[in-house]
Amino acid sequence: MTDAEQRRSRELGIEFGELSEKLESHEYRATKAELVSEYGERTLRLPGGETTFAETLSPYDADESFASAGEVRRAVVTTVGSDAVGRERYSDRGIGNRLDEDDESV
Repeated sequence: MTDAEQRRSRELGIEFGELSEKLESHEYRATKAELVSEYGERTLRLPGGETTFAETLSPYDADESFASAGEVRRAVVTTVGSDAVGRERYSDRGIGNRLDEDDESV
């Protein structure tokens, strides 16, 4: 798998794996029902566990239509939400560089 393919298979904390390729090669427009029928049991990995593709699209109506793989990935990211974040309120940036609000350089 090339670097570009690896980046495409992971988006905002969600590991799509082989599903990414499948979605890219799928013929669009496609309904949720078609996508779930074809790929519903595929597993998506999240920092805190796993879910299926079907579970992530469950809020959408069966006749909801998607125009592209990118649109499907956005729907997945939207429904997974904070489950893909990992450790909430975590920053590796540290707090030592923070400027005070009263600092004149702000």
